[in-house]
Amino acid sequence: MTEKPKRLFDAVAYQLERFPKPDMLVSKVDGIWRPWGTAQVQQIVNRFSAGLLALGVGGNDFTAEGADKIAIISNNRPEWVFTDLAVQQTGAVLVPLYPTTNPMEIEFILNDAAVKYIFVSSAELLQKIRDLQGKVPTLKQIYTFEEIPGAEHWSKITDMATDELLQKVEAIRPTISEEHLATIIYTSGTTGTPKGVMLTHKNIVSNVFNSKESFPFPDAPEQKVLSFLPLNHIFEKMCTYIYLFSGIGAYYAESLDKIGDNLKEVKPDGFTTVPRLLEKVYEKIMSAGNELTGAKRALFFWAVGLGKRYDNVRDGGWWYNTQLKLANKLIFSKWREALGGRVQFIVTGGAACQENLLRIFNAAQIPVYEGYGPTENSPVISVNRRFTPDGVRFGTTGPPIVGQEVKLTEEGEICVKGPSVMKGYYKRPDLTAETVIDGWLHTGDIGTFIDGKFLKITDRKKELFKTSGGKYVAPQPIENKSKESPFVEQIMVVGSERKFVAALIVPSFNMLKRWMKQNNIDFTTNEEAVRNPDVLAMYQKVIDRYNENFNHVEQIKKFALMPKEWGVETGEMTPKLSLRRKAIMEKYKDVVEKIYAA
Repeated sequence: MTEKPKRLFDAVAYQLERFPKPDMLVSKVDGIWRPWGTAQVQQIVNRFSAGLLALGVGGNDFTAEGADKIAIISNNRPEWVFTDLAVQQTGAVLVPLYPTTNPMEIEFILNDAAVKYIFVSSAELLQKIRDLQGKVPTLKQIYTFEEIPGAEHWSKITDMATDELLQKVEAIRPTISEEHLATIIYTSGTTGTPKGVMLTHKNIVSNVFNSKESFPFPDAPEQKVLSFLPLNHIFEKMCTYIYLFSGIGAYYAESLDKIGDNLKEVKPDGFTTVPRLLEKVYEKIMSAGNELTGAKRALFFWAVGLGKRYDNVRDGGWWYNTQLKLANKLIFSKWREALGGRVQFIVTGGAACQENLLRIFNAAQIPVYEGYGPTENSPVISVNRRFTPDGVRFGTTGPPIVGQEVKLTEEGEICVKGPSVMKGYYKRPDLTAETVIDGWLHTGDIGTFIDGKFLKITDRKKELFKTSGGKYVAPQPIENKSKESPFVEQIMVVGSERKFVAALIVPSFNMLKRWMKQNNIDFTTNEEAVRNPDVLAMYQKVIDRYNENFNHVEQIKKFALMPKEWGVETGEMTPKLSLRRKAIMEKYKDVVEKIYAA
């Protein structure tokens, strides 16, 4: 393959020609890391495509409406990528879903896309789809990645491959243009009805190579990454193709609970994440630090204090640099070991990351780079740069990547134009027309440029609210600053059309228990703890301290402590671990009303 790749499935041939490797994709099977080499992946994918053709998938109708739709709902694993590549080669379109998606949304998506076949990973997900099968008339069959009694295993499709069908795959592949639809990714709509974002091969491939050039990602067949963000999210999917086109081996974590163990086993060169997971890592480190006593404890918090002051732009001077070097040797080296000891990059996106965390991790020689982009842009618009100290500004999402034109409206809304802007919303030309105007994608995010170069996201346009006094408030900066407190696990600022700003706060119960013990206060249950007058007084001091960073209108005047952590399963968090504000407001409306009635 001499010319630059134009389709996502070209990644396999591209890698096979330049840097064939024994560990293109790797997962843990029966407790052992099992690799799939480039040549093996090519063979599996081609046979998979041939089997899909035998089922009647694909054909000559490559229009958005006419192309066959194949769904997948699974954890991260090599079979996920096999399916993605195999479906693409037939001209069909992949429709990925989060494993945590609720049944009503799944039913809507499968019917909206008229899905013919679906691939699931586990018995639990198999049952989830079987319960809906009668309500999705287009769905012909469910296939599983795991061997499950009474279920059709995906290998039955590869077994259908014949020489004739394999030749047909070879004939179809070159007829699929870069403008052909590669995937439809459904995102939650403002009305609760998911919107199908149509992304072409050109959309995603251009974002892959522009990100490779900008970040940069050099070809590195000796490197490997750990993948654990859901592959159905465009951020992880696009990054997966960066790895494939760069020759970087992709290792799939067993689960979110096993990430710590898997990092030590795989010793990756990097990974992608979301701020919430970084916060969890930091909270775990800080919890371990709080268990220390005497000189060890003092040394630990001395190092953390140095980290908070770290600035990549301003030199801290010889004394600060000498201390930081010592802190890295004595304390931060253990942090790096916990991540496998080889991490050269962590890219975070999906939500705003606390500036505090960025400073501390980078001070600890754990390079964290924040980026930004919506699904509708395939997704990356901007990212902080590797290998260039002047390409990083903490608290920003970095400069726009190559190939992107970025402008701000008078309101500060971020608009982008370029080859990675989506084809549109599936079956929703009305929404497409509202979102893409004269080629400019209106993101719905509010931002500003720092030093004329670094894009900083200040809030979601739809999350800005106005108090009853007519003043606008951006909740995210207040929430991110408040989360710098070790006592605040989660927080949501409220106050739309109210007299003042308030907040719902989930305490860090590990820290709270420790504080209560130190202050001779008995801890019985979370529910009793959040009502304790001494606890409430302590949290008032925490809020007062962080209120100093904001003007009077933005300051949190009252708050309520919540007894349980918010999660995906309980409906308060999205699968990428950001707040579902409407769901939280609805679920806790009585709590909110009580705040304002007092």
